[in-house]
Amino acid sequence: MKPLARHIDQIPPSGIRRFFEIAATMEEVISLGIGEPDFVTPQPIIDAAVASLAAGKTGYTSNAGLLSLREAVAAHLASRYGFHPSPDRILMTVGVSEALQLSMLATLEPGDEVLIPEPCFVSYGPAAVLAHARVVYVPTSAENNFEVTAEAIERRITPRTRMLFLAYPSNPTGAVMRRDTVLEIAELAHRHDLIVLSDEIYDQLIYGQAYESGHVCLPAVESLRDRTILLGGFSKAYAMTGWRIGYACAPPEIYSGLYKVHQYMIMSAPTMAQYGAIAALEHCADHVEDMRQAYDSRRRLMLKGLRAAGLPTFEPEGAFYCFPDIRASGLCSEDFAQQLLKEHQVAVVPGDAFGPSGRGFVRCSYATAYDRIEEALRRIAGFVAERSQA
Repeated sequence: MKPLARHIDQIPPSGIRRFFEIAATMEEVISLGIGEPDFVTPQPIIDAAVASLAAGKTGYTSNAGLLSLREAVAAHLASRYGFHPSPDRILMTVGVSEALQLSMLATLEPGDEVLIPEPCFVSYGPAAVLAHARVVYVPTSAENNFEVTAEAIERRITPRTRMLFLAYPSNPTGAVMRRDTVLEIAELAHRHDLIVLSDEIYDQLIYGQAYESGHVCLPAVESLRDRTILLGGFSKAYAMTGWRIGYACAPPEIYSGLYKVHQYMIMSAPTMAQYGAIAALEHCADHVEDMRQAYDSRRRLMLKGLRAAGLPTFEPEGAFYCFPDIRASGLCSEDFAQQLLKEHQVAVVPGDAFGPSGRGFVRCSYATAYDRIEEALRRIAGFVAERSQA
């Protein structure tokens, strides 16, 4: 008997979790590996969720989610990006993970091709495989600041290409996408009639020049509005990872499919998390800005420290990751991460866990305390110095 489906065999174990499991068995480890805010969820969110429980609001909501929450999401998108979706186009999901999976299940036929720029978060390719689609990775490079180009995308389009997946600001690189690049890709998507799936979970965590010019929300671009599924959520900017609340916003003809899959897969997102999310949107803008500024301070510390250690690092302008080039150490990504963890008790993630373009890099998260980052950088500098003297 063969117990597992063939497409499950095609999905590798997560290249991130393995290092966390090793680190968990060690003492005095500083983890720069986990992509999770170290802040506690802001108090207004907690208070709103507790109040909903005390009021007996413990049942299912509508499949789409609370109308008041969907209205708040629509108002948020309109205020920040000038994008004015109807609440009837917004579906509350169990984190962005569910929104990602149901988007692919609802739109892809077996054998359809999905273009995914890499390095990318480890779940994107497997989500397409679970929808019986074929993944075509589009490489990016540090020389291009890990920003995908329309030219690189077009070279990989075939008659089977159905979807273009984009995720900026990027996990693992911290890259952002500029407006001129978005407009070039928009023209390409229109010409080849592609569905665009845009994961913008880090949209509020941007810095430097990207902060000055503003995040480009893809469906706010008129030529992308009717072909883009927007994925958003509360985990990163609002420090709500454990609440599992996100959303998908899609054109009406696509939304109906997402809604149908969601009905049978989930029923509705967690009720207390939905009430917390309303409070997040209505009362926590200052909390988000405080956290963003803290991340920015840590970002500048880590960028300076990695470069001083002899690891070339392009300047990330989004999310909370640096992606240093570690080839000067003479080690591959896997060996660098393993030896750094074993010898100096600092956990990072090998860059090739996120795709071939990550080979020779590691991911370092600055979603940890400033003083812990300082100590981690001191250990990394010592580790690199030892390798240069060997």
